[in-house]
Amino acid sequence: MAAVQRQANLEASSGLGRPGAAQRFAAFLARVLGPTTGPGGVRLHTIATMRWIAVVGQLFTVLFVHFSLGIELPLAPILPAILLTALLNLALVVSFRAAARLGEWPATALFAYDVVQLCYLLLLTGGLHNPFAVLLLVPVAMGAATLGMMPTVMLTLLAVLGAALLAVLPEGLPFRGGPLVLPGLYLLAVWTGLGLAAILVAMFTWSIAEEARRHAAALAATQRALAREQKMSALGGQAAAAAHLLGSPLGTISVIAKELVRELPADSPLAEEARELLAQAQRCREILQTLGRRPQDASGARYARAPFSALLQTIAEDLARPGKSFEIRVEAEAGAAEPELVLPPALRHALANYIDNALRHAESRVVLTVRPGRERLVLEITDDGPGFPPELLDWVGEPYLTTRRGEGGLGLGIFIANTLLARSGAMVHFDNQTKGARVTVVWPLADLERAQEEHDQ
Repeated sequence: MAAVQRQANLEASSGLGRPGAAQRFAAFLARVLGPTTGPGGVRLHTIATMRWIAVVGQLFTVLFVHFSLGIELPLAPILPAILLTALLNLALVVSFRAAARLGEWPATALFAYDVVQLCYLLLLTGGLHNPFAVLLLVPVAMGAATLGMMPTVMLTLLAVLGAALLAVLPEGLPFRGGPLVLPGLYLLAVWTGLGLAAILVAMFTWSIAEEARRHAAALAATQRALAREQKMSALGGQAAAAAHLLGSPLGTISVIAKELVRELPADSPLAEEARELLAQAQRCREILQTLGRRPQDASGARYARAPFSALLQTIAEDLARPGKSFEIRVEAEAGAAEPELVLPPALRHALANYIDNALRHAESRVVLTVRPGRERLVLEITDDGPGFPPELLDWVGEPYLTTRRGEGGLGLGIFIANTLLARSGAMVHFDNQTKGARVTVVWPLADLERAQEEHDQ
């Protein structure tokens, strides 16, 4: 302990134990920006790379214009601004890992700094007279592609206000023979065009990015739902394997229990225990036989090959609701027979979602109509409820679209069902009847047979 204390005292006296300026600045950035390593936020590597490109481009442009074109620029205030951006970017790269991600508001602060820095450089080089003023759209577009609505609005307003300031303050564009001054009306038109462009770019980029984020989240939810179904199937398979392995030792136990019951006298104190042991062994064998009927389901019917209408019957029975009835009809085309299928977890989950929605919104009745044909199989699900809202009918199936906000719905059920059915080649159509909603699912028989072959393999 004494040696450790002496070493600490030595480091403290020599200054080695105190954090340097770089370390203190890194700690300050960590507190202010708060990068995370989770899946959310904006990748710091992406922002840093774009900022390095901006720094190099700004420095090259300023030096080329000043020294090669012979146009005098105020290098004394310009170069420190570019150097400050480079130092800040270097501090970010050195302080954090490349995989670090910035939260929404720290990223907004960096993009806002880029807008302010660019406005400062333009202020010293002609403002809106400078053709490079169009670069104000770059941080706005980057922010709109990676941030939420409110930060994007704030960043766009900052760029528009900065452009307005640039239209008023500068006296002219540095040029050969003196500053180049454009008419005020022209500058007003430039500011108007730049402002409109910033708003339109922000709106369009944010809309596209938000749509991509929504679809990515919905696809992730689809994968989780399918994984849950596959896990249930795997658990059923494990149960069947356990039933097979336990059958032999349990048979031996049953044989020995029968011998004990037969050999023990009726008045023996062990006779009752022997009879109980035999009864429990027989009960265990019945349970194991039930588990082993089908690899994936204890009931033996859920994943069995059966007529499509019978499989729908098992799904609807599981989803039955008090006061709601369902009917299954088969209307085959002439010369066509109802196919016998196996419903894998994905198809079962998708069809259960449609049937559950119909039962939830129906007043009293749901009808499942199966129409086998020579080239396709059609399933029509109808209910006597209020139907789809007309204003949302064209959007049914889009992620996060729901009319049940107060009931905890996320609007992903139909999207997940559509995605899972699309893997089997199905096409889904939504419309309304005179009373109630209708969902029509159409499988080309060739695609359905191929999906069945892949499942059997």
